[in-house]
Amino acid sequence: MFARQIRIDVLGSEGDFPCPLAWLDSFCMRSFTGRSAFDETLPVSDGLIEAGFRVSLDALRADMEDWMTRKFGEGRPVRLRLRELRPAT
Repeated sequence: MFARQIRIDVLGSEGDFPCPLAWLDSFCMRSFTGRSAFDETLPVSDGLIEAGFRVSLDALRADMEDWMTRKFGEGRPVRLRLRELRPAT
């Protein structure tokens, strides 16, 4: 089920950094999007999740940015870069 590794970086004005595991846990452990595909995400470490084939990177990024902006942004938008490390076959 978790056949893909996805690297998630927070794009900051002082440089990019791996998305903190606590932020990933907060997003992945909640069922607020209504998208069952996001049930196929598993935080692994700072900046890394594993995901199933049904997870769209564009949809995941948009929903994560929205959630993290509201939860952790402190009034500023949170921007993310997602890239697949181990491509689906």
